[in-house]
Amino acid sequence: MDTSVAAPSRLWSRNFALYFTARIVSMLGDAMIPVATAVAMLSLGYGVSGVGFTLAAWMGAFALFVVFGGVFADRFHPRPLMIGADVVRCLVQGSLAVGLGLGHPPLWFILAGSLLGGTATAMFQPGLTILVPQVAADPREANGVLRVSQGIATMAGPALAGLLVATTSPSSVFALDAATFAVSAICLVALRLPPFTVDRGASTLENLRAGWVEFRSRSWLWGVILIWWVLGVLVWGPLTPLGAASVIAAHGKAAFGYAEGAFGAGCVLGGLVALRIRPSRPLFGGGLAMFLFPLMPLAAALVPALPLLMLGYGVSGIGWAFWGVQWATAVQTQIPQDRLGRVAAYEVAGSILAVPLGQTIAGPAGAVVGVHQMLLAGAVTAVGCAAALIAVPPIRRLRLSPGTAVTARSQARPVHESAVDTEDRS
Repeated sequence: MDTSVAAPSRLWSRNFALYFTARIVSMLGDAMIPVATAVAMLSLGYGVSGVGFTLAAWMGAFALFVVFGGVFADRFHPRPLMIGADVVRCLVQGSLAVGLGLGHPPLWFILAGSLLGGTATAMFQPGLTILVPQVAADPREANGVLRVSQGIATMAGPALAGLLVATTSPSSVFALDAATFAVSAICLVALRLPPFTVDRGASTLENLRAGWVEFRSRSWLWGVILIWWVLGVLVWGPLTPLGAASVIAAHGKAAFGYAEGAFGAGCVLGGLVALRIRPSRPLFGGGLAMFLFPLMPLAAALVPALPLLMLGYGVSGIGWAFWGVQWATAVQTQIPQDRLGRVAAYEVAGSILAVPLGQTIAGPAGAVVGVHQMLLAGAVTAVGCAAALIAVPPIRRLRLSPGTAVTARSQARPVHESAVDTEDRS
């Protein structure tokens, strides 16, 4: 695998600092929610199925509406859409905090909050991809920094959530998450962005069709999504509800937060590695790193002593983060900027659409097959998915043009046709 070492570049402009702050505080709050949700649902007596249903409601709403978020972001402007989504999510999380703080909220109330939160996030998410080229001259470096920050948030968030739910209550975690969305909205309002060129003559259906044409024309793109469907149903979807049940039963409530925090620490290391090592074939390099990911479901299945459990989660995070940087950079540098929001929406929806299914079946399947057996099967499946990433020719052969960097939308478009071999296009 050919690699190169990153050259120094100026990244920390005012815009990127504001964007970074919005991302890091929002991710910190989000990283706390799975732990708080799992503990709250188990404490309220809703069981593993309740955890799965709640997470699936959020993820399902997100997956269903994110393609429309991509269309609206391309047709109008991503920033007002993102600010509005932050306001909605702040209100939703605040309401859940109040409901949990007052006593025993009904399941429908929690599910409704998850549905609204997932829908708002669907309007928010495509803008994250669109804004990176507008606030950073080098998207790969920006993605590396963002992946490190996400790892820090994923490390600190669950650990903090575990501490809070053990010493106070899950409602305090939801209240803190509501505050992070308020901070994110303020930072997005303060951004100074270049003019945004849009085509408002096309209908929503025509915009959806144009995004779909761009999506299906790249076999490396939909090839990864197909692999992610398997990963979502059999691994990523069941991992949180089943992992929470397994770890909490063996080591207590706080331990699940510590394990998730270790995963975040691994993500920090993986992001730092991705800042230094830049594979000329990014998806092949990321696929190799994904062979580390199965250690997470394996550790959750075996539930060894807490230090070993955290080690398994941590090493898994290294592979996950390195893959994430390579994937985000490939998408952002291979898709025309005026269609990036729509294509990114199809990519995100395709990546996670299977996750709610996996979350929904986690409880019933765990009851029939066994929690630990399901997690072991997930570890084996994750190995197979990593092998598929490096075995499929269009994925492993994708190359980025030397020095590829995407500037602001008004300044340049990325080279996307010449960067991919003709035989890699479907």
